[in-house]
Amino acid sequence: MKYVCLVYGEEKDLYALTAERGAKLDADSLAYDRALDQQGKLIAAEALQSVKTAKTVRRRQGKRLIIDGPFAETKEQLLGFVMVEAGNLEEALDIAAGIPLAELGTIEVRAIYDIPGS
Repeated sequence: MKYVCLVYGEEKDLYALTAERGAKLDADSLAYDRALDQQGKLIAAEALQSVKTAKTVRRRQGKRLIIDGPFAETKEQLLGFVMVEAGNLEEALDIAAGIPLAELGTIEVRAIYDIPGS
């Protein structure tokens, strides 16, 4: 089954890292992605640009509405995601616990919805 691990954290915490700590976090994240790939578990993993670059789109009564920033005002922002293939939720949770950013933020694990007839 496919799961997405949504990586949440406060951007300010990332900006507060020393250059060395930021480089180590990047290296650890890439190494973890490679390890998952070698196990045949990784589908995709991406970090996202700052929420300052984000736009939110809604359609109301046929009109497109665009606003700056993330959908909701929260302390944590969506920083990235890791999509994996796991045998069950427990395995997906184990994978999520290994994501290096879990030490700074929160990882939300959700199964991918299989649309009937797709």
